[in-house]
Amino acid sequence: LRREGARPAPSPHPMQAPGLSSLTGGGSKTIGDGSKSKSTLPTHLYNLVHDLIDTEKRDTALLELSKKREDFPDLAPILWNSFGTIAALLQEIVSIYPLLSPPRLTTELSNRCCNALALLQCVASHPETRSAFLNAHIPLYLYPFLNTVCTYRQYEFLRLTSLGVIGALVKMDDSDVITFLLQTQIIPLCLRIMDNGSELSKTVATFIIQKILLDDQGLAYICHTFERFSTVSDVLRKMVLGLVEQPSVRLLKHICRCYLRLSENKHARDALQTCIPNELRDNTFAEDLKDESERLTRKWLQQLLRNIGDVPAESEGTG
Repeated sequence: LRREGARPAPSPHPMQAPGLSSLTGGGSKTIGDGSKSKSTLPTHLYNLVHDLIDTEKRDTALLELSKKREDFPDLAPILWNSFGTIAALLQEIVSIYPLLSPPRLTTELSNRCCNALALLQCVASHPETRSAFLNAHIPLYLYPFLNTVCTYRQYEFLRLTSLGVIGALVKMDDSDVITFLLQTQIIPLCLRIMDNGSELSKTVATFIIQKILLDDQGLAYICHTFERFSTVSDVLRKMVLGLVEQPSVRLLKHICRCYLRLSENKHARDALQTCIPNELRDNTFAEDLKDESERLTRKWLQQLLRNIGDVPAESEGTG
């Protein structure tokens, strides 16, 4: 691990770039060259997509489409290929920038923007639109929301929904996604949220870091210098200490997986022998992980301790 100057997280810049009832009635629409999509949309839903470009109808369209999006897997290509739709969603996002600092965002505006972000998450997770979504650098439009520190609920919803879009991207295990994200400031932004965010935001941000680490290029990037490794390791350590006072099994699960992946890099493994928190060594979380549903987390923790030399290889079958 060689050293280099640390790079701070960027400041928000206004110029940079959330059980669903089924719809009934109506016919179906086709898109593109006239051929039917894999699952056709009811006419009412297709009309809602068209309403996104009408500023007077957009609020209702955003709300209804965000409710229905999981019922129709092919909504994403229609959103992406419909005239003016993505521009309308980006307009909703950009219009919030002036309200971030000083904080003047209302709950109503936050909910409206979160509905737009939910539709972008739909586009980000679809295999037919994900690459175009990345090529257009649309995730960068979300970074000012991730960089906010205001603790009001409406800002927390905005951060959490933005994290959901990035989480949907990394969940696909697409190496191109990791390549794109490593060229941006997503790691310091996630680390800041892991350090100071709510439990749910911390969990999603840690999941994003976990998925980056699970990609070979992501692991190599974070372990390339001592500063990068130590920055990630310090935040993970602080989170472990916080879990002693406020336990969260799901957050602990992602932390253990991050540590385990780091231990698979030789240089990081050597460093972890001295910097891993004692709370992961001394059964502090044994009670939290005793349930059978946490068997995988227990396995990861034991493998981590084995990798750094705390547990003899002979004890592999125990626990």
